[in-house]
Amino acid sequence: QVQLVDSGGDLVQPGGSLRLSCTAARHVFSVYTMGWYRQAPGKERELVANMTTGGSTKYADFAKGRFTISRDSAKNTLYLQMNNLKFEDTAVYYCNAQIVVVTANTERTYDFWGQGTQVTVSS
Repeated sequence: QVQLVDSGGDLVQPGGSLRLSCTAARHVFSVYTMGWYRQAPGKERELVANMTTGGSTKYADFAKGRFTISRDSAKNTLYLQMNNLKFEDTAVYYCNAQIVVVTANTERTYDFWGQGTQVTVSS
Protein backbone atom coordinates (compact mmCIF):
# COMPACT_ATOMS: atom_id res chain seq x y z
CA GLN A 1 0.00 0.00 0.00
CA VAL A 2 1.24 3.45 -0.93
CA GLN A 3 0.12 6.42 1.13
CA LEU A 4 0.01 9.80 -0.53
CA VAL A 5 -0.92 13.06 1.15
CA ASP A 6 -1.71 15.92 -1.18
CA SER A 7 -2.31 19.53 -0.21
CA GLY A 8 -2.16 23.10 -1.43
CA GLY A 9 -5.52 23.57 -3.06
CA ASP A 10 -7.24 26.88 -2.54
CA LEU A 11 -9.54 29.51 -3.98
CA VAL A 12 -7.65 31.67 -6.46
CA GLN A 13 -8.54 34.33 -8.98
CA PRO A 14 -8.08 33.82 -12.72
CA GLY A 15 -4.47 34.44 -13.66
CA GLY A 16 -3.28 33.47 -10.22
CA SER A 17 -0.91 30.72 -9.14
CA LEU A 18 -0.92 27.78 -6.77
CA ARG A 19 1.54 25.10 -5.82
CA LEU A 20 0.24 21.68 -4.90
CA SER A 21 2.29 19.28 -2.82
CA CYS A 22 2.23 15.51 -2.38
CA THR A 23 4.25 13.71 0.23
CA ALA A 24 4.99 10.02 0.20
CA ALA A 25 7.37 7.51 1.68
CA ARG A 26 10.94 7.81 0.46
CA HIS A 27 10.98 4.68 -1.67
CA VAL A 28 7.90 5.68 -3.64
CA PHE A 29 9.72 8.17 -5.83
CA SER A 30 12.31 5.62 -6.86
CA VAL A 31 9.78 2.94 -7.74
CA TYR A 32 6.62 4.61 -9.02
CA THR A 33 5.77 7.05 -11.75
CA MET A 34 4.33 10.02 -9.89
CA GLY A 35 1.72 12.32 -11.25
CA TRP A 36 -1.18 14.68 -10.82
CA TYR A 37 -4.68 14.08 -12.07
CA ARG A 38 -7.76 16.21 -11.75
CA GLN A 39 -11.50 15.69 -11.79
CA ALA A 40 -14.02 18.42 -12.37
CA PRO A 41 -17.71 17.97 -11.46
CA GLY A 42 -19.44 15.76 -13.96
CA LYS A 43 -16.23 14.91 -15.77
CA GLU A 44 -13.83 12.00 -15.79
CA ARG A 45 -10.54 12.11 -13.98
CA GLU A 46 -7.78 13.22 -16.33
CA LEU A 47 -4.02 13.33 -16.32
CA VAL A 48 -2.46 16.72 -15.67
CA ALA A 49 1.22 15.76 -15.61
CA ASN A 50 3.47 12.95 -14.52
CA MET A 51 7.12 12.20 -13.89
CA THR A 52 8.89 8.88 -14.23
CA THR A 53 11.49 7.60 -11.82
CA GLY A 54 14.10 8.78 -14.30
CA GLY A 55 12.70 12.28 -14.32
CA SER A 56 10.96 12.29 -17.68
CA THR A 57 7.82 14.36 -17.69
CA LYS A 58 4.56 14.31 -19.57
CA TYR A 59 1.93 17.05 -19.65
CA ALA A 60 -1.62 17.26 -20.82
CA ASP A 61 -2.06 19.81 -23.58
CA PHE A 62 -3.97 22.17 -21.29
CA ALA A 63 -1.08 22.10 -18.81
CA LYS A 64 1.76 22.80 -21.21
CA GLY A 65 3.32 26.18 -20.64
CA ARG A 66 1.33 26.85 -17.47
CA PHE A 67 1.96 23.95 -15.10
CA THR A 68 5.23 22.44 -13.95
CA ILE A 69 5.67 19.12 -12.18
CA SER A 70 8.73 18.66 -10.01
CA ARG A 71 9.97 16.66 -7.06
CA ASP A 72 12.24 17.14 -4.10
CA SER A 73 13.60 13.74 -3.23
CA ALA A 74 15.16 15.02 -0.01
CA LYS A 75 11.70 16.04 1.19
CA ASN A 76 9.88 13.08 -0.38
CA THR A 77 7.57 15.57 -2.02
CA LEU A 78 6.06 15.98 -5.46
CA TYR A 79 4.91 19.41 -6.59
CA LEU A 80 2.65 20.89 -9.20
CA GLN A 81 3.23 24.55 -9.84
CA MET A 82 0.22 26.03 -11.58
CA ASN A 83 0.40 29.48 -13.14
CA ASN A 84 -2.05 31.57 -15.09
CA LEU A 85 -4.96 29.60 -13.71
CA LYS A 86 -8.23 29.62 -15.60
CA PHE A 87 -11.84 29.02 -14.61
CA GLU A 88 -11.70 25.64 -16.31
CA ASP A 89 -8.87 24.53 -14.04
CA THR A 90 -11.35 24.26 -11.20
CA ALA A 91 -11.29 20.65 -10.02
CA VAL A 92 -10.18 18.28 -7.32
CA TYR A 93 -6.52 17.49 -7.92
CA TYR A 94 -5.18 14.10 -6.96
CA CYS A 95 -1.66 12.91 -6.48
CA ASN A 96 -1.01 9.53 -8.11
CA ALA A 97 1.63 6.84 -7.86
CA GLN A 98 1.61 4.28 -10.63
CA ILE A 99 3.56 1.15 -11.35
CA VAL A 100 3.25 -1.32 -14.20
CA VAL A 101 4.06 -4.90 -13.29
CA VAL A 102 4.97 -7.08 -16.25
CA THR A 103 5.13 -10.85 -16.05
CA ALA A 104 5.52 -13.47 -18.73
CA ASN A 105 1.79 -13.48 -19.39
CA THR A 106 0.34 -10.30 -18.01
CA GLU A 107 0.84 -6.59 -17.61
CA ARG A 108 -1.00 -4.93 -14.76
CA THR A 109 -1.10 -1.31 -13.74
CA TYR A 110 -1.44 -0.39 -10.09
CA ASP A 111 -2.57 3.07 -9.09
CA PHE A 112 -2.52 4.69 -5.68
CA TRP A 113 -4.18 8.00 -4.93
CA GLY A 114 -4.01 10.85 -2.52
CA GLN A 115 -7.18 12.12 -0.90
CA GLY A 116 -7.47 15.04 -3.30
CA THR A 117 -7.18 18.79 -2.87
CA GLN A 118 -9.72 21.29 -4.16
CA VAL A 119 -8.61 24.00 -6.57
CA THR A 120 -11.21 26.64 -7.31
CA VAL A 121 -10.58 29.41 -9.79
CA SER A 122 -13.11 32.16 -9.37
CA SER A 123 -13.34 35.91 -9.45
